[in-house]
Formats: sequence, structure tokens, C-alpha cells
Amino acid sequence: MTKRKLERFEEMKGFSNVLQPAFDEVCHKDFRLKGRWNRDFFGNNNPIILELGCGKGEYTIELAKRFKDINYIGIDIKGARIWKGAKKALTETLNNAAFLRTRIELINSFFNTNEIDEIWITFPDPQPKNKKKRLTSSRFLNSYKKFLKQNGFIHLKTDNESLYNYTMKMLNHNKLEIDYFTENLYDSFNEDEILSVKTYYETKYLEQDLRIYYLKFKLKNKSRIEEIIENE
Repeated sequence: MTKRKLERFEEMKGFSNVLQPAFDEVCHKDFRLKGRWNRDFFGNNNPIILELGCGKGEYTIELAKRFKDINYIGIDIKGARIWKGAKKALTETLNNAAFLRTRIELINSFFNTNEIDEIWITFPDPQPKNKKKRLTSSRFLNSYKKFLKQNGFIHLKTDNESLYNYTMKMLNHNKLEIDYFTENLYDSFNEDEILSVKTYYETKYLEQDLRIYYLKFKLKNKSRIEEIIENE
């Protein structure tokens, strides 16, 4: 690990907007803020939106700037990436932006029933060889159902056609409600205040003339979400 990374990790220990629980604190255990994020962390009753695999936190930061009456939490395991977003949030006094450094596999240790209003999944690893690790697999969708409100939306932005198609098949197979979908986002929404926010990687993809795929859907289904057969 480089000296610069070590310095950033050390600095981040003192960031008031970053939480970095140890693995043994949350593995098969509830985190101390589970069910209490509004009261004990943000100090308000505003909606909470998650950005999963947030990287440098571009969505968390930009949306927190634009919508001060909504709380945002960026989640990622990469501390060096989170440092940049968290530092910017502190510099700009964005009290409605927070960052959680943890594995998304442990997400149910952090949030209680109906605690989260929306989820953004922004350019996740498509995991071509291991669908169980895809953030839109049945494993993860069933996890999100435990804390996402009934009418809460999930947003997926990706440059990966295979992940987009896989997710569409998952939604159709499980009869989940799709609010909107497009295979070329910037042909559909050029000036949308939210969708026009671009992550670092998204900017790179657009420079390469890659399409950006977008899905907006709900998990409003009482049944357990089933995995699809890969060749369906």
C-alpha cells in the first residue's frame, strides 16, 4: 500500500461522515445504527437513499447538494475511493451525505425494515462469471427487500449490456414492476437533473462512445425473488 493511501486511511478515521465498522462488528450482528439512522446519525426524519458501490461518491455528493431535504449514504469497500467523496462532503458542509465502508454482502446488518427510500446502483462490477455477486441477483434483491420501502425505487446505471439484459430478465421472471428502462440513456434524458449526474467511470465510458443503460424498478412483490437460469 502506498504512503499516500496510508495517509488517507489514517485521515479518514477522523471523518465524522464516514463509518468503518470492523467485520466482526457486523457479521451476523446488527450495527449500532440499524433502524436509527434518522434519529442518531442525521438528526432528522428525511428520506434516506443509498448509493451501492459508490466509488468516489459522485451520486452521493451531487444529489446531496441538490436535495438538501434528503439524506444520502454511499457504500463501498474501497477506502481510497470513499476518502475522496467524504473529503468533498466535509469541505462543502454536506451534512446530508455520509459514507459507509463495508461489503454489500453485509448490508442487512445496517438497515431495518422500511428504513430506506431508494437505492442507486451505479456502474457495478458486472461479475460475468459469478452471477451470485451481481448486485441485481436474487441474493441481493432479496436483501434489499428487507429494508427498502414498498414503493421505493431501485435505479441501475451501467455500461454493460449483459448486466442490463440479465437484470431485465430477473425483473420479468419475477414479475417485478419496471418504471422505466432505456438502452441509451443520453438519447432519452439529456437534461434530467438526476440522471445527468455522471460518475468518474461513466464519463470515461461516454468518451469511448459506449452506451449507458438505465433501469428504474420496484421490488413490490411479497414472494421471494427467484434466480433465473442463465440461458433463459
